[in-house]
Amino acid sequence: MKKMSSYEAPWGKGAQLFIIRTGEWRYQRPVVSGDKCCQCGSCYLFCPVGCIEDKGKYYAANGDYCKGCGICASVCSANAIKMVREDGS
Repeated sequence: MKKMSSYEAPWGKGAQLFIIRTGEWRYQRPVVSGDKCCQCGSCYLFCPVGCIEDKGKYYAANGDYCKGCGICASVCSANAIKMVREDGS
């Protein structure tokens, strides 16, 4: 017999997964120039957080989870991603 507990797993009855929006930690954010993006997918592949999303004609970071590390901008072969300082608002 298996003992069930409300703390056993996040998918248990009535339990919810906790979603931590880590984008609040950053001091800079990536801004994508959609017309420059060649859709090579380098930013998608190298993002350590996995927050790059395909927007159809270009890739862009999800601001809720992007930590602002700048790896996407450094690997962009088309120079379509620029890092800009957060203004705090």
